[in-house]
Order: sequence, then structure tokens, then C-alpha cells
Amino acid sequence: MQMMKQTLIFSMLLAGVGSLIGAEHDWPTYRGNAQRTGTVDTVAGPKKPAVQWFLKSEENFIASPVPSGQELLLSSIGAFNKPTLLALSQAPADRAMIAPRWMKSAPMLKLPSVSAPAVVGDSIYFGDGMHQTDGAILYCFPSAGGHLTWAYAVPGELVHMEGAPTVHNNRIYLGAGSAGVICLDATTLDLNGKAVLPKDVPALQEQRWKELLAKYEKEKKEDPDFAVPPTEDQLHRPQPKLVWQAGAKKWHVDAPVLLVGDRLYVASAFLDKEKLGERALFCLDAATGKELWKTPLTYNPWGGASFDQDTLIITTSSISYDPKSLQGSRGEILAIDPASGKVRWQKSIAGGILGCAALRDGSAYFTCTDGRVRGMSLKDGSRTLLYDAKASLFAPPVVTADTVFAADNAGVVHAIVRKTGQPAWTLSLKDAPIQAPGMNYGGLTLHGGKLFLATCNLEGEFARQPTCIVCIGGE
Repeated sequence: MQMMKQTLIFSMLLAGVGSLIGAEHDWPTYRGNAQRTGTVDTVAGPKKPAVQWFLKSEENFIASPVPSGQELLLSSIGAFNKPTLLALSQAPADRAMIAPRWMKSAPMLKLPSVSAPAVVGDSIYFGDGMHQTDGAILYCFPSAGGHLTWAYAVPGELVHMEGAPTVHNNRIYLGAGSAGVICLDATTLDLNGKAVLPKDVPALQEQRWKELLAKYEKEKKEDPDFAVPPTEDQLHRPQPKLVWQAGAKKWHVDAPVLLVGDRLYVASAFLDKEKLGERALFCLDAATGKELWKTPLTYNPWGGASFDQDTLIITTSSISYDPKSLQGSRGEILAIDPASGKVRWQKSIAGGILGCAALRDGSAYFTCTDGRVRGMSLKDGSRTLLYDAKASLFAPPVVTADTVFAADNAGVVHAIVRKTGQPAWTLSLKDAPIQAPGMNYGGLTLHGGKLFLATCNLEGEFARQPTCIVCIGGE
């Protein structure tokens, strides 16, 4: 009777997950929702591909694009690992003269960012740092691109915030590499020992900026050769409250975390070279960070967990995002009971699964380094889709009512009919008008019926060639 009562309570919590995550006007978690579908609206994707606009770049885009109102957010890495967060119009008036509406970069941002932002209300959240850096900062900016709202720094070796944050009720959950996972409360902020409300920060920052400009004007008059204009890193740096931290120096959390009801699911990796971390999926109490259960994994879960229909799906890979290590790579996909952590089924795959699975209508869809896109039943792991892209895939797919969209590492976008596994269409970035192929690490994003993608040419056959940001529309 007690077990039935606990199961009923847990099922009620899960039933409410749609109201917690995935509202159409927000993008509060990785890939938009707990199912990780890469879309939060009900508008179908393009039936035929048509390039609406594109922008070539020297930047490298590892995270997926994120919609924010009428804008598209992209984090990038430039020369000498220079970080940038930029906002583009989703529908630019002049497609021949596309330019960022606003951007944030050094010296405001300190480390390269590979984190896909989260967007809730009028705020944007994203972290910085990547594997070769130490220490990391989680930032919150206004969605209109104003001055910093707050920042939270986490020091330490192999500390970085590569996964997207999850935001709910002024709580922010985020993996931080070897710092484990942190939970912050941004209801009130600390500014030099004084409590301030987030809504009051813009006025404080504006006043501070006026003071910095006035000081600069004075210095120009006194000694113009040595006057230095102010930069945004000289502004106030309020910080939220740390509610709890779990797994510091025990786990290594690069994957995005997953919030379902009152539970947080955290995918931790083991770093073979550094001999640090633990390969496992952890279930934590979201309020306290207390560990509720742990499920060991054979390979590393770089993409994190997905949830739908009372089932957790976790994908794993024997390799990281390294195009030189594709040969002999292996992966597994597991279905796990969210209440107990018990493995319901698991399947071995002849290739690494680096991206998370996208769940819809009782199936889990995922890409693999062997060049195939697969669908498997949430119930028993039986195959529901198999498609050969004929090129390795790192990034998770987008899934709609009738189509699976995926971008491979040869610069080709694939639209796959869910019912048959047959191609609906393909579009190559090598061809006109784009003529800028690139690898896809972060995944496509579908918003308002349009597909958005951004490429990365840090490695692979297109290394050091121009990258691109692309909008694909059509019928």
C-alpha cells in the first residue's frame, strides 16, 4: 500500500511537468523542454527546404541556437577562444546585411562559452568555460541585451559550465564540471553585502554606467592620451544565493541537467585522462540536492537525460566530440524508471551517441556517430525508425508530429518522415547560396516553422573554413 501511495504521488508530480517546463514563450531548459524535442511550439517544420537567410562567420558555434522573442541567441568561440553571445533577428529586414542586434563579449565575458542559453521571461541565462579551462561563471542578462543582471562564479580546476541551465521559479540548476551541480536562488541578489531585487538592478547599473562615463570624460580632458573608455566588466556584479551544491570533486557534470517535478536528474561522466568523475545518472531532490538514487553507466552521458511518459532515456558514448575517434566508437541507450533508477531496457549501438534523445509519441529518436538516426520504443526499445545519413552525427535531432530533422557533420540537413524512415528532403550547406559546409555539434532548433542551425569548424574536414548561421523555411 505504501509503495502504491508513493507511486501515485510521483505520477502526479510527473503529470505536472508540462506546466513546469516548456511554455511556448520561454526556453527554460536544454532543447526547450523535458522531452528535448528542440521545439516548444506546435508549428510544423518546412515541408521543402528554402534558405530564408544565412550569415557566414569566422566564429565557431558549438551550442544550439535558442529563440528569444523575435531574436535568435547564439554563443560562439572566436580567435584565441574569445567568447561572444550574440542576438540576431529571426526575420531580418535586409537579408544581405545581417548584423547582430546586440552582443556581449570580452572583457565582460571571461571564458569561451559552449552553453546554450535558457530564456525565461525577460532574462537570459548561460554559463561559460569549456574542458581546457578552469573556473566558470553563470551569467544573467536582460533578454533585450541590457547591462548584466547578475553573475555567479564557481572557482576550481576542471570547473566549467558547458551544459544549458534549467530555470524554474527563480531557481537555476546547472552542471559545473568537476564542481558537480549547483542550485541558485535569484529571488533576491547580494550586492556588496546588501540585498537587492533583480528588478532594481537595471537602474543601479545605468547609474553606475553614467558614473563611469563621467569619469572617462573627465580623464579625457585631463590627459586624453591615457584616458580609457569604460567597459561593462566595470559594472556592479550582483550575485544570487547558492541554495545547494552536490557532487563537487566527485562527479563531472558537462551534460545539461533535467528537472521533472521535484526531482533533478544529473548525468555525470568519468574523465579517463584525468581519472576524475563517475559515470552515472543521479536523481536528486531538487529542493535540497540530496541523492535519491544512482544508476551506473558503461559509457559517458554527454547529452544528458530526456523524459516523457513516465520514462527517462539516457544516451551514452565511448568517445567525446572528437572526429578523429569515430572508428570503433560504441554507445548505449537506456530506459530508466524515474522513481527508482531501475533500468527497464538498454540497447548497445555500433557508434557513440553524443547527443540526447528527443522523445515524442512513445519513441526516442537519437543520432549516432555511425551516421544513422534511430527511433526506439520507450516501452521496450524496439526499433521504430532507422535512417542512414551517410555521415557521422554528433547533434541531437528535432522531432515534430511527422518529421525528424537532423544535421550531420558533412554539412547536410536531413528531414526524415517519422512513419517510414524515408527522406522527405535534404539540404547541403556546400551548395549555393550558402557554400559553407560545417559540422553540427549543438543541434537544429525549430521555431515558428523555421529551422535554425549554426556550424563549428574547429576540427574535421572543414577545419578553419568559414562557419555559418542558417535559417531554413519553406512550404
